[in-house]
This record gives sequence, C-alpha cells and structure tokens, in this order.
Amino acid sequence: MSHLCRKIVHVQVLRRVSFVGNFFRFIWNRLLVCSVAGGQPRYRKLPLHDSSSSSTSTSDHAFPAPAVTGYDSDSDLVNLKISLLGDCHIGKTTFLIKYVGNEQEKRSLQMEGLNLMDKTLSVQGARISFRIWDVAGDKSSLDQIPMACKDAVAILIMFDLTSRCTLNSVVGWYSEARKWNQSAIPILIGTKFDDFVRLPPDVQWTIVTQARAYARAMKATLFFSSATHNINVNKIFKFIMAKLFNLPWTVERNLRVGEPIIDF
Repeated sequence: MSHLCRKIVHVQVLRRVSFVGNFFRFIWNRLLVCSVAGGQPRYRKLPLHDSSSSSTSTSDHAFPAPAVTGYDSDSDLVNLKISLLGDCHIGKTTFLIKYVGNEQEKRSLQMEGLNLMDKTLSVQGARISFRIWDVAGDKSSLDQIPMACKDAVAILIMFDLTSRCTLNSVVGWYSEARKWNQSAIPILIGTKFDDFVRLPPDVQWTIVTQARAYARAMKATLFFSSATHNINVNKIFKFIMAKLFNLPWTVERNLRVGEPIIDF
C-alpha cells in the first residue's frame, strides 16, 4: 500500500463516526426547517453516482451525499470537506466553478446560504473527492458557518483584491470559522488578480502588505488568484493535498508586487 493510501485510511477511520453523525444531524435540521416554514426545501438533488464510470486524474463525478466527509459507500473513495468563506460578490462561486467545471456546477446542491460542489480525482492510486461548501457572504448566511466548517480539512477565506473592505472582513470570517474548527488548514485567497494588476503600483503594494500581515496572523498560506485566467486555482487544491498527505510541494514563494503572490 502506498504512503498516500495509508494516510487516507488513517484519516478515514478517525473521522468516519463523527462525520456520519453530523450528516444525520444536518438532515434532521433540514427537516425541521422545512416543517416550520411549511414550504418545500430550497435545493436541487444531486444525481446518483454511476458506478460504471471510471475515474481518471482529471475526471469529475457527482455524489448523492455531499454532507458526509471522510466516508462514502464506495469503499475506495475518501471525501475531504473544504469550506469557502468571504463577503458577497468577491468571486467565490466563479472560483469554485473554474475548479470543478461547468458540468459539476450544474449538479451542485443548492440551499439557502449554501452551495455545495464536488470534484473527484485520482492521486497515486487513491480516489479523492473534494466536497466544497461555499457559504454565501450575506448576514443571513452566518448561521450556516458551523455546519460548513465542522469537520472541514481546509478553510478557504477569500477576498476581492480590488476591494479593501472585503480584505478587512477576512478577520471576522476567520474568527467565526475557528469557533467551529481549530484544526483545518487555513488559506487566504485574493480573487480577481486580473483586475488587481490594473491598480496603481502603490495601491497594489498596500494591499499586498496588508494581506500578508493578515495571513501571518492567521498562520495561513496566501494566494492571489484569477478564475478568469485560471491563475493559482488548481494550485491551491494541490497545495491542500500536499499538506494533508505529505506529498511533494515544489512551488516557490512569490512576493513580487504585480505578480500573483504565493506566501507561506
């Protein structure tokens, strides 16, 4: 058994019981909400997984139970839950669609204040499914943070590189996330780098300096990204895999203003 497979088995065994319990609590809470409101639940069901389809290094599949992290009826699949937090209109969902693909976005599970998407890939003979919980950035979605962050292996806190107010908000998002999860890998992500590079150099320098200071305070890795030009999108998830399973990580820090920052 490869080193990665042994790591995955260890993670899966430790998390299975708590994750299944959280799943049933999640379903029960959804039923309570629906019964009180007297209406229909606001979501679209994911299609069932086709067991005849094969998994490749770049394949995407949808799964019927996105709330369970670390366990699946498919015995060779491990699910890793990831949370996305940040203000409204900063490009979280666009970033996520760039990673999972348009077809997976159509199969996403949508609820009030939450958007759940899956991405499955093979790494060193193991099948990995990222189950990504995108929390809406308005005040009404704050109640979804506990459910989105519990049992997550990584928390991505995002801001718009062209909006200082969204950068200032990351401290609050980080504090809320840490109330419910102390162990997840923290990653700070600046979006819309393609627009950021059009700002005056002195403004860019100020934002870079502030973002790096916040990342250090959070003990987080900092990435500048662009969904439009696919800058550092896939690299962020490769970094998560490397951190979780001690895989080689060859990307170097980039602190040059005017280029997509990577600071760790």
